[in-house]
Amino acid sequence: MKWETMKATRDAFGETIVELGKKNDKIVVLSGDLEDATRTEKFKKEIPERFFNIGIAEQDLVGTAAGLSTMGFIPFVCSFAVFLTGRACDQIRLSVCYNNRNAKLVGTHAGVTVGEDGGSAQALEDFALTRVMPNMCVVCPCDAIETKKAVIAAVDRNGPLYLRLGRAPVPVVTSETDPFEIGRANTLRQGGDVTIIACGVMVSEALSAAEILRSENIDARVLNMHTIKPIDVEEIIKSARETGAIVTAEEHQINGGLGGAVSEVVARSYPVPVEMVAVNDQFGESGTAEQLLVKFHLKDKDIVEAARSAILRKNSSLVCEGAHV
Repeated sequence: MKWETMKATRDAFGETIVELGKKNDKIVVLSGDLEDATRTEKFKKEIPERFFNIGIAEQDLVGTAAGLSTMGFIPFVCSFAVFLTGRACDQIRLSVCYNNRNAKLVGTHAGVTVGEDGGSAQALEDFALTRVMPNMCVVCPCDAIETKKAVIAAVDRNGPLYLRLGRAPVPVVTSETDPFEIGRANTLRQGGDVTIIACGVMVSEALSAAEILRSENIDARVLNMHTIKPIDVEEIIKSARETGAIVTAEEHQINGGLGGAVSEVVARSYPVPVEMVAVNDQFGESGTAEQLLVKFHLKDKDIVEAARSAILRKNSSLVCEGAHV
């Protein structure tokens, strides 16, 4: 599929946090010396009294934010996702989550679409690291429009929140009128043969995959699971019952991410075949965003292949059940 508009989610965040900061004097921004990359330089310029560059010291970044939250501020902590969730994991656990502080952690440059910066800068473990933390909310918007809604929702929600953003421009697939509620998935396409549950950049790939599947007379439902935690249990079970097969798609390790979260729900409530499109236990490498999506099998054709497999497993199960009866 071809998309009319492309925009990076980090750009939408930078614009939105300035708008909100001008209206809410409790919002403060903390940078790990990456305000250009995280798009918070405009906040620094226009609201300098509430901008703090803590330097390349992610543990101090998170600890300072936790302290500011005790004084009633709403700190937005901004750095590369790989540095923020990796180097400051202990501070996120104890200073923020253990104490249930109202701090918002914004990790940009997540996933392989960071591109040429290479494997050491590509966060592929951040869902696993953050969603396991008690009290933490984990959000991964699929485009620029949804990012704005997610930032607004983050301000309104009390408690720890991790917002995962990207570096590269991604297709704008949602509209201003689409609803956004933390913890509630959006159905972007109805279907009865298989459900594709995706987040972030993989939502556009899922929609493209659904078009390919339609040409094969396979009717695919597409869910935009923008909230990884709390996951939309109700919608997952509903889709499992109605389609009988699920594919998850994420720009993250196959372990501990969206696929794991969906599988946990399915296993507990309504077991159906689940196939996962994700990075298969590998570190990233250098290349363009598109090259790496292809390299790590994160394209629409990979989702199509997974959907075929899930449907085959579903049909095989039905045959076996019939034979048993």
